[in-house]
Amino acid sequence: MFQNQLNDQLSQAQTKAVENAKYLAQVAVESAKELAEINQAAAKDALVVAQDTSAQLLAIKDAQQFAKLAQPETAQEAAKYAAAYQAKVNQVVRNGNKEVAQVVESSIDDARADMVKFVKEATKTAPAGAEAFVSAFATAFETSLQQFDQVRATATDAFANFEKSVDAALANIQGQSAVAKPATKSRKAA
Repeated sequence: MFQNQLNDQLSQAQTKAVENAKYLAQVAVESAKELAEINQAAAKDALVVAQDTSAQLLAIKDAQQFAKLAQPETAQEAAKYAAAYQAKVNQVVRNGNKEVAQVVESSIDDARADMVKFVKEATKTAPAGAEAFVSAFATAFETSLQQFDQVRATATDAFANFEKSVDAALANIQGQSAVAKPATKSRKAA
């Protein structure tokens, strides 16, 4: 009977693992699709800007018209566009990250609950005279439950650090755009 329970629990755990893997694969495909759409839109926009700029360059008749095209505001607009693109990518990555974090949390909770159930069943059917063994096993089991909590904390930290890295990269891009603005104003004043 105990072997059947163990086999059933292993089968259920494997089924959950397969379901989680399928779900994560679906999240990855959806994220990749969203990123592809963002990249396609960015490529279209870049092509339109390149065509417009080419037309403006071909229409130049004197140095003054060329100087108008070479204004720092053009670079600022490109920086704003890059920051907006990065923000869209950041949002897709962040959403995917949240989905993965939820699956990890759920998997940890499920595994912990399955282990508790398994141990309760195993110790309940222990033969008479095995109290010392059951006590030692229970102590070891409590220690393993603490490991689940450590895995959860580590996973939470990893996801938080990933989001901080993405935020820092976005802030860096936006900071570069902000630095360009004062420099252009001081050139105009000079």
